[in-house]
Amino acid sequence: MSQEFKHITVLLQEAVEALVQDKSGFYVDGTFGRGGHSSLVLEQLADDGVLMGIDKDPQAIAHAQERFGDESRFSIAHGSFAELESFVAARGMSGKVDGILLDLGVSSPQLDDASRGFSFMNDGPLDMRMDTSSGESAAEWIARAEESEIADVIYTYGEEKFSRRMAKAIVAKRAEEAITTTSQLSKIVAEANPAWEKGKNPATRAFQGIRIHINRELEDLESCLDQALEMLKVGGRLVVISFHSLEDRIVKRFIRKHVKGDEHLPRGIPFTNDMLEIRFKNVGKAVKASSAETEDNVRARSAVMRVAEKVA
Repeated sequence: MSQEFKHITVLLQEAVEALVQDKSGFYVDGTFGRGGHSSLVLEQLADDGVLMGIDKDPQAIAHAQERFGDESRFSIAHGSFAELESFVAARGMSGKVDGILLDLGVSSPQLDDASRGFSFMNDGPLDMRMDTSSGESAAEWIARAEESEIADVIYTYGEEKFSRRMAKAIVAKRAEEAITTTSQLSKIVAEANPAWEKGKNPATRAFQGIRIHINRELEDLESCLDQALEMLKVGGRLVVISFHSLEDRIVKRFIRKHVKGDEHLPRGIPFTNDMLEIRFKNVGKAVKASSAETEDNVRARSAVMRVAEKVA
């Protein structure tokens, strides 16, 4: 295996406590990573409890096989959590899942390993793929994408107000030489950013936007949430940890939609809760990392956890 990078699991105790309600249940860790949440879930499960992990990253799959290869209650599936329904169905557990956990975003090992191309802090090949075995790398996309598409991606997913300046600079530079490393891209977008934010690298938002696009993170999240609702049994729980506003907005709206039910019924006509088609109830309020956790792990500062329980 390649060099291992330290990963500190965010909201570990809070997430597992919210997730595991039946120690003999069937659970899904849709973002295995380095197994922090999975390890604690397995500690909570009885001998007949079962946990399935899912991850796009071949390195995460290798880590899971090495760490939990002898654990009969655990299995790992290589792929996106957008394939949740097929992975669960293959195990004959459709509509019978006790809990699904999603810890969104990029993991610390992916960020810290320069060879993965996620970070503007260390020079490496401009890859950014969570699944390095398939798909288009960031370098390949940047080499072919139209200027308008690059601008739209950086603006929409990176929430970068100088996206058009950055896209123009990228297209101009690639006409001179291939953009194949993180340091090249970081320098280009930093120089195209006329108003650096205090305490934030000027390439931060552009890198975020491109990474989200390359990995279809938001599209996969929306697909997974819809599937999770159907895969959970009544009483099963959905636990989602988000790290930026775009993710959290999708999760918040999805849960709210199914907590409130059908908002388009005619006014003035009596109706029952069954007619509303309410599918979820909120479990507590949104949870953020404690000050003690954020002091130990700066990446926990933006974490938001939301929990919902299926009621129908």
